[in-house]
Amino acid sequence: MKQKFNRKNSRIKIFIKDRLYERKDAKISVFDSSVQGGDAVWEGLRVYNGKIFCFDEHVKRLRESAKSLLFTEIPARKFIIEAVTETLKANNMNDNVHIRLTLTRGEKITSGMDPRLNKNGSCLIVLAEWKPPVYDNKSGIKLITSHICRNSSRSLDSKIHHNNLLNNILAKIEANISGADDALMLDISGFVAETNAANIFMIKDGNLNTPAADACLPGITRKLVLDIAGNLGIKCFEKNLSVTEFYNADEVFTTGTMGELTPVTEIDGRKIINNINSGIFRKIETKFRELTLNSGYKIQN
Repeated sequence: MKQKFNRKNSRIKIFIKDRLYERKDAKISVFDSSVQGGDAVWEGLRVYNGKIFCFDEHVKRLRESAKSLLFTEIPARKFIIEAVTETLKANNMNDNVHIRLTLTRGEKITSGMDPRLNKNGSCLIVLAEWKPPVYDNKSGIKLITSHICRNSSRSLDSKIHHNNLLNNILAKIEANISGADDALMLDISGFVAETNAANIFMIKDGNLNTPAADACLPGITRKLVLDIAGNLGIKCFEKNLSVTEFYNADEVFTTGTMGELTPVTEIDGRKIINNINSGIFRKIETKFRELTLNSGYKIQN
């Protein structure tokens, strides 16, 4: 799905490091580590009905990713929460909002990859936009299998939610050229890992299956879906899964903050029947929607 510009976002205010800026003035230095080498971590957040969904989980993962990359200055949880809520208030946002939360290693004294060149502390960026789910979750999406593999944990661990997204972007380019919505990505052993933008699930014979979190990000929405399914009495399995198994699944769907829960209708030209009106996916999606409406971190007035 190709996102379109929302004119409501033309005058948004964006938080950078320690203050808010108008969109036209929101800039970072050419010496910032995110520009120099993609040296940053990020999270996607959604706001529903005046509440930030799974806020604590996202902040925790952001800070843990920064620790894994040995950032020397990681903002406290309180600072991050205040920055996000300040941004939402400044933009009068309380629903149908997506937040791109980025933490860079900060500005360098000269160009180079050595983290010892970073002398000015990290830089927090809070970009909140009016943005509905990016997929058509009623009609579903089509996938192709990319020849680009997800990184092995020996090269770049997927547990670090980092800004170096070229691996994903190359797969997305393949999807664009093929006329698909997104790309299915395999691990180095040839098993399904995730798509270029989301985790993926398949349902077969009443069981819910998802790739083991070896080469994929163990997403927050992914965990939520596993918890929901468990509470519904649905058997869940995290294991190696082949593309062939996905071709022959009863239902397939992706999960993620930006797209929510999205049915997959086709993989490499193979149709997925998806009994979405009465199947397991619909039961999980209904419970997920209830959680988005009734839980989350309340934005303080």
